[in-house]
Amino acid sequence: MGKIKKTSTNYENRQILDAECEEVYAANLIGGRWTIAICCYLAGGKLRFSELRRRMPNITERMLTLHLRKMEANRLVKRTVYAEVPPRVEYELTDIGEQLVPILDMLKKWGTKHKETIQ
Repeated sequence: MGKIKKTSTNYENRQILDAECEEVYAANLIGGRWTIAICCYLAGGKLRFSELRRRMPNITERMLTLHLRKMEANRLVKRTVYAEVPPRVEYELTDIGEQLVPILDMLKKWGTKHKETIQ
């Protein structure tokens, strides 16, 4: 997940598109290889980091951490740390993150139809 330099043309173009097109803004929030997958798993309820990692064996710990931090910064995911030994951390969708669930269901239906169409 490389960061775009604020001085680059790419950054400027992204800022303009984000401001002018709400669909692009939304797509940038949930874009990326793992964000939608994380949302799909969290749609079923709270999960610990290790549970998410087990469900997505091809993601590295670092990449999962980076995505969860970005999703938390974008207020899609809530991170709760419990004062226990050993420490327990759970992730869940926020209210605004929960609003993605019907959209994810629609994407799933569209993806299924698209696969059938091109086969």
